[in-house]
Amino acid sequence: MTLTRLRFLIAAVLLLSAEGSIAWAQDMEQPKAPPAAPTEAEALTLQRTGRAASGDRVPTPGIVEIPGEEDKGANPSQGITLLQRMGMPLPPLPPEKAFTGKVDEVYGAYQQGLYVTALSKALPRAQLGDAAAQTLVAELISRGLGVKRDAKAAAFWYGKAAEGGDPPAMFKYALLLMDGKDVTRDKAKADEFMKKAADAGDGSAQFNWAQTLVADNPSEKGLKLALPYYEKSAEQGIADSQYAVAQIYKTLNDIEPEKKAKARYWLERAAKAGFDTAQLDMGIWLVNGIAGEKDYDGGFNWLNVAANRGNVVAQNRLAHLYVNALGTKPDPIQAAKWYVLSRRAGLKDPALEDFYLGINDEQQKQAIDAANKFRRS
Repeated sequence: MTLTRLRFLIAAVLLLSAEGSIAWAQDMEQPKAPPAAPTEAEALTLQRTGRAASGDRVPTPGIVEIPGEEDKGANPSQGITLLQRMGMPLPPLPPEKAFTGKVDEVYGAYQQGLYVTALSKALPRAQLGDAAAQTLVAELISRGLGVKRDAKAAAFWYGKAAEGGDPPAMFKYALLLMDGKDVTRDKAKADEFMKKAADAGDGSAQFNWAQTLVADNPSEKGLKLALPYYEKSAEQGIADSQYAVAQIYKTLNDIEPEKKAKARYWLERAAKAGFDTAQLDMGIWLVNGIAGEKDYDGGFNWLNVAANRGNVVAQNRLAHLYVNALGTKPDPIQAAKWYVLSRRAGLKDPALEDFYLGINDEQQKQAIDAANKFRRS
């Protein structure tokens, strides 16, 4: 079910800064090609001693040797496993346990894309009050799967399923009650169902209920009330909640030290899930050393990801990194390209404007050409 994001302002939890000292990125040495395979006699000697017959150390393919490191006689083996060395065969895989539960033909048909069959089997159960079947009927009707799309009919079945206690239906119906398009708008009833769905463990409902608590209780009080719901939702993989948890852990002063230490962990999870604002902040945190050590290379990489996805602030910050050689080599054309893109989007930056006017005409032309060719990744 698609997560509907309710964007409310969380006061004092965002820090968008691009300050930091200059650090030069170092070129990484590429590993050399592996040596030729040893002869049969050399291989036997190598398996026993970790050295070639000549006494020279033999590099393991794929491993970069560290010059000057002493040989401690602990080189990796050339592919022989422990069981093979012991002369024992690999144990067979454990037999797969037979499924003894009841097969649900309705959801089986739905998962196979047999929507007409799923609807025909779910509808009788829905009419008898099966909340899960009612939710499935609502989902099929709302998406037009196997039947003509009918938003009001779908809302009816979502309502029935919500009253029957199905958490996904309570979440969906709460959104419909807030929207007021297909059912009568009722905030009190929407809050009731949203909280019930959140308390029942629905991750999307937990995020939305946390947002409601923040909106209804401005200041730190709202953040503290919302935090348990954000945390539960974050554990279920909701990127918005992971981002909120990271910001609250970093911002609130009386958060437990063990939680504060995980602020960057949660921000990184949200960034890896594709949340572009988290990718932007992850880059800024790494460059500035927020909630952990500075990492210019990592910060550059995350800002580069967010900038290529079209995040305007990330494009601006990336231009600064190219100018100041933070996490990358200095590149006036790339710096100017990202500045041009962010300027076109309305983000003014006097410092970057001065930089842009200071490069020569040819560099400006190349930067504009690169900006014109830019496509979001």
